[in-house]
Amino acid sequence: MRCHLAVLLLSLPGLCLAGARSGSPPCTNWPESMALVHLKNAGITDPTKIDESKTRIVQLASEKIGKDLYRQIYDMTFVEKGGTRFEVVTSNKASWQECSMSGVDVFVVSRHLGGPDPAESLPDTAK
Repeated sequence: MRCHLAVLLLSLPGLCLAGARSGSPPCTNWPESMALVHLKNAGITDPTKIDESKTRIVQLASEKIGKDLYRQIYDMTFVEKGGTRFEVVTSNKASWQECSMSGVDVFVVSRHLGGPDPAESLPDTAK
């Protein structure tokens, strides 16, 4: 039993590293930047008003759509320094070589119907 536990503990770091690249590329910066640009261009908010420490980004989905090409969907919540919150859902294409393989479609969430606010219950994504 001890031998099996030792083998399992020694193999975990390798399994974690192997799995890190098997999913889709970690591309939150491109859709986040473009979401803020779209919000500014629409007159909804200005990036200088955003409290970055309260920004939450959660990847909702990732689909491989080609060789090294993924469609990524993110839920993003931005909070102004005054407390006003804005939630958007973004859709874009990314690869391991380039996060900006397409433009970013930004959908502003006007309100939640039923259930708790997912922006408060899901963990932050590392930026």
